[in-house]
Amino acid sequence: MTPLEYLAAHHDRTLRELIEFARIPSVSTDPTHRDDIARAAAWVAAQLRQAGPIAVRDLSTGGHPVVYGEWLGAPGAPTLLVYGHYDVQPPDPLERWQSEPFEPELRDGRLYARGASDNKGPMLIPIKVAQSFFATRGALPLNVKFIFEGEEEIGSRNLEPVIAANAQLLQADCVLSADGAMWRADEPSITVGNRGVCALEFSLRGASKNLHSGRYGGSVPNALHALAELIASLHSSDGRVAIAGFYDDVVSPPDEERRAIAALPFDEARFLAEVGAPAPVGERGYSTLERQWLRPTLEVNGMWGGYQGAGSQTVTPNEAQAKLSCRLVPDQHPDTIRALLVRHLETHLPAGVTLSIGGERHDALPYRIPADHPGLRTARLVLEKVYDKAPVSVRMGSTLPVSALFKRLLGIDTVFFSFSTTDEDFHSPNEFFRVHRLHEGLEAWARFWESYR
Repeated sequence: MTPLEYLAAHHDRTLRELIEFARIPSVSTDPTHRDDIARAAAWVAAQLRQAGPIAVRDLSTGGHPVVYGEWLGAPGAPTLLVYGHYDVQPPDPLERWQSEPFEPELRDGRLYARGASDNKGPMLIPIKVAQSFFATRGALPLNVKFIFEGEEEIGSRNLEPVIAANAQLLQADCVLSADGAMWRADEPSITVGNRGVCALEFSLRGASKNLHSGRYGGSVPNALHALAELIASLHSSDGRVAIAGFYDDVVSPPDEERRAIAALPFDEARFLAEVGAPAPVGERGYSTLERQWLRPTLEVNGMWGGYQGAGSQTVTPNEAQAKLSCRLVPDQHPDTIRALLVRHLETHLPAGVTLSIGGERHDALPYRIPADHPGLRTARLVLEKVYDKAPVSVRMGSTLPVSALFKRLLGIDTVFFSFSTTDEDFHSPNEFFRVHRLHEGLEAWARFWESYR
C-alpha cells in the first residue's frame, strides 16, 4: 500500500479525528478557555506521537504552549519546518450560528465548526500525511520538524522569543505552512505574500462621569461626538488614509504585477454578492484586488461608549473607545505606522477630551516569498497534478506574523500550503471546511513531501 492509498482508505477516520479536534473550544483570547487551550495542545501532541516515531515536546512560552515534534531520519534529504496553529477565534455572535460552534456538524459536504477551516482542518493534514508514510514505508521521504502554536489568533505574541531561543533547533530549508487559505474553492492558487499589521486601541474622556443629556447636553464634552469626529479624520474623501506620512514608504506596484492581477478570473459583482455589500469602496485608482493585496489600509474595528442596553438612557457619555488596525505593505514598518497614527490622534484631538492609548501590542511585518524559491516551484507542480490545472499566484490581504518571523529570525522562507479557502467564514459565524478539500490537501502534502528536493 502506498501513502496515498493509505490516506484514501482512512478518509473517514481522519474526518472523525478532525471532528474530535474541533470540539475543543481552544479560544486563545479568552482566559476562561485556558484549560481548553491546554487540552488542544495535548491532543495535538498525542496525534503526533500516534503518527509514528516523532520526538514530541512542548516549547515553553510566556503564554499558551507551542507543540514541537521532529523526525530527522533522512540524512542528506531536505528538512521542512511545518507550521500550524491550534487556537481559534471566539465564536461570537452565538445567535448567528446555525449549529453549535463547538459541536461540529456535517451539512452538504461541509464540516461546520469554529476552527474547522482556521486552522484545525489544514493543520491536521500534515500529521496524517506523516502517519501514512510511517504506516506504509516506516519512514518519511525527508526530514520534518513540526511547530504548532496556540496564539496565532492573538498575534503570535509569544512566538518570537520561542523562535529566537530555539533558532538552532528550528533550522530547516523552508517552512511549509498549513495556515494561509487559498483564494477560491474553484481555483487552485499559491499565495506569494501577505500584508503586515499594526493595531491599537484608544479612549477619549471628557467629564468625570456620564451626565444627564437634558441638564448638561450642549454644555459639556460628549465623548462619542469627539470620537466620531476623530474617526472621521482618519480618511480623506478619495478613500486614502489621511495620516501624515502614512504612504511615505509605500512603493507603487510594478505595472507587470498590476497586469497579472487584472488577468485573474475575478468577478467583482459575484464578490460583492457573496459578502452582501452593495458597492466597492476604497482608495481611488486601484482595483478591488489591488486594494486587498497591494495597498495599505486603516480600518476601524470597533467603537463604543454611552448607554447600549435596551430602551434608552439619555446621557451625555463621558468616555468613548475605539479599536483600529492597519494592514501594511512591503517597506512599511509597524512601529513607524503606530507612531504616525498616535501623532495623528494627538494632533486632531477635539477640544474638551483627553486621549489614552492602550490595548495589547499586535503588529507584524509584511512578507513576500522569492519568485524562484524551490518550495514555490514544488507547490506549483503538486497543485497542477492534484487539480489538473496550473495554480494562479495571489497575495493575501490578511497577516500571518510567522512568515516574517521565520524569515527574520531563521533566514528561511515560508510556502503557504493551506487547503482552506477564503470563503469558509473563518472569524465569522458558521465557519466551515469543505470535506473534499481535506482529502485534496492530504494528497497534495504527500506529493509535496515526495517531490521537494
